[in-house]
Amino acid sequence: MSALTALFYVFAAMTVFAALRVITSRNPVHSALYLVLTFVSAAAIWMILKAEFLAIVLVLVYVGAVMVLFLFVVMMLDVNMDSGGRGFWRSSVAVFVGLAVALELAAVLFLHFKGASIVDAPPLPADYDNTKALGALLYTEYVYPFELAAVLLLVAIVAAIALTLRRRKDVRYNDPSRAVRTRAADRLRVVSMAPVPRAEAAPDTPAADAADGGPAK
Repeated sequence: MSALTALFYVFAAMTVFAALRVITSRNPVHSALYLVLTFVSAAAIWMILKAEFLAIVLVLVYVGAVMVLFLFVVMMLDVNMDSGGRGFWRSSVAVFVGLAVALELAAVLFLHFKGASIVDAPPLPADYDNTKALGALLYTEYVYPFELAAVLLLVAIVAAIALTLRRRKDVRYNDPSRAVRTRAADRLRVVSMAPVPRAEAAPDTPAADAADGGPAK
């Protein structure tokens, strides 16, 4: 067994273990951290397969942006830490979906990659650039699916903002459109009032006594 094969099995085992801990951990913060470990292990496997661009994108986009956002959302929400993960194994739907996905992946690997080795891969030229080849293929043959995926992601972002943007009675809300349309005359109004003289207190009143330091004796 070569060193690359041993590293592949190590990172593969780490990925499977971290993925299982994502769905079995009772603490959602721990689940998010295990998901980060899953992404990093998968990126290491991509590096072994000489797909450097995919590995870097996986770390920068998912670990550096998406997972950090998930972690902040989980920590800001009022989540009951004790109830997390309970009843997972009793859910027949979750177990069925997990087994179905595992069997599908095993069938694809067994039928299409049985007996494959590193020597079966075509030799690459010395000046081969994985990032350049991927970009050329993405923006030539797969430009329409790429644009369609971008539009779907944009629609998903707009829909998420529209669904979560709601007014709450316990939160003060400032309407920017009304603030822009406000005139200077609506912000300040000067009212002319006649002066009202202040009534002076009599000397024998409690107020006058208090001002003088106490009641007269």
